[in-house]
Amino acid sequence: MSDQPNNSVKVRLGTRNSPLAMAQAIETRERLCALHGWPEESVELVTVVASGDKVLDRPLAEIGGKALWTKELDMWLAEGRIDAAVHSAKDVETIRPEAFAFTACLPRADRRDALVGAQSIADIAPGAVIGTSAPRRASQLLNLRPDCQVVTFRGNVATRLAKLEAGEADVTFLAAAGLERLGQSEVGFPLSSDEWIPAAAQGVIAIECRPDICPQLSAIAGLDHPETRAELEGERALLGALGGTCHSPVAVLCEHGAQGLSMRAAIFSPDGSERVEGEASFAAGEHGPVEALADDLLSRASDTVTQHFRGA
Repeated sequence: MSDQPNNSVKVRLGTRNSPLAMAQAIETRERLCALHGWPEESVELVTVVASGDKVLDRPLAEIGGKALWTKELDMWLAEGRIDAAVHSAKDVETIRPEAFAFTACLPRADRRDALVGAQSIADIAPGAVIGTSAPRRASQLLNLRPDCQVVTFRGNVATRLAKLEAGEADVTFLAAAGLERLGQSEVGFPLSSDEWIPAAAQGVIAIECRPDICPQLSAIAGLDHPETRAELEGERALLGALGGTCHSPVAVLCEHGAQGLSMRAAIFSPDGSERVEGEASFAAGEHGPVEALADDLLSRASDTVTQHFRGA
């Protein structure tokens, strides 16, 4: 980033430099410019290489968790070198620095997981090798298909597809929203949420600011989509009440309905042999029923499951 100020720049958006992160930052820039009638050059994209993009041979949980996606952007946001950070909300830790806030959530894209290499869970060949590094995907798959084998699979979309093509696994999972944003929706087969529960915050782009020093806070806040924010806050409230970490196999689906928000969630043992599921209904911002759901799930789970929650 240049040390010389560019007076035409109104907002500096920080982003990881992966293809998907860049697509999300470009979408944010387009929405900001369209909303306020700004030329494209009014929004500068400032890229960082995240630690999570550097180490790809081990599960994220073994090398520092979700903070590896955010710590470089956090540093720049804290120092005022960027005005806002654009995140895939699924990759943001549940507990964030008090100085930061999600100023805007863009309208949620497809929240489902997409299967690559098979058209459905039932269609996966017996004994197939499944590539994933996500505890939720691994345990949920083994719960439905205990005959399969799971191997660690990390990297951006192109890297994982190349690993699949090279035969390192027979099947993998990718976020349907990510494929859509990259123009590659045809690569995968989205899984019905009746059978397969997605990740908390999947499909949500969140713009995080440091409100006390952001000069364009109100301009960014104008992008906020209240329905998406309500879902995101509900799902993150569940993660917080469960004490979930990147080690925790938890799936959650939160949707708007005629009577407010409905939530369906499940927690698993890592090997998929145990699954505990429950539901809750609540109004936007009222998370008492969500916290009660977390208590209920943990009360019905064995130590094999609960040891991966509440700070374990």
